[in-house]
Amino acid sequence: MTTVTMNISLTEDLKVFVDERVKARSYSSTSEYMRDLVRRDEERTKEARFKALIEEGLASGPGRPWSELKADLLAKSQAHRNTAKTKSIKNRA
Repeated sequence: MTTVTMNISLTEDLKVFVDERVKARSYSSTSEYMRDLVRRDEERTKEARFKALIEEGLASGPGRPWSELKADLLAKSQAHRNTAKTKSIKNRA
């Protein structure tokens, strides 16, 4: 994985805080600390999206039994095959 350089500007107070966190948590560098913060934020974002999808699913109402869904899918598949077969026959004529 390639890396790119980003520059950030911090107040003196924030820089002191970052330096303290790097030392306290035994990071090898400020960059390592910042990468860890970004990764954690990325994970929180993914978790929030996952929770939102679960809520959306729960709010969508009751599901249908698998047997009904399977029957619908099989019927649609058969209809698609019949359409394709009909088009193929018409194209040969």
